[in-house]
Amino acid sequence: MSRGPDAETLLRRALESHAEAAGCPVALVESDWTRWASATFSGARHLLALAGPPSPALDAWIAGLPEAELRLRGHLVADLAVEHVRRAQDRVTVSLEVLTVEERR
Repeated sequence: MSRGPDAETLLRRALESHAEAAGCPVALVESDWTRWASATFSGARHLLALAGPPSPALDAWIAGLPEAELRLRGHLVADLAVEHVRRAQDRVTVSLEVLTVEERR
């Protein structure tokens, strides 16, 4: 019996959907994650790179990401940081570090 998509898949889908709603579609370029736990919480630390065509909408989306409300079934986005933004003539790549925490039931 499957429990559904993992936190990385949910996070990627949420970011892509959030960007699409902002008028700046992006695609996943790179992704990695590791399990994370403290005395009271468990979750994962994600490193992602997303890319899309340059536009004012993409710039605004990137600037607003740290405060964005991303909904992930069974997980909360505890922290999201924009680590790097690389600009080329036809593509902008944004590197993110995201901490997700599993919701307690």
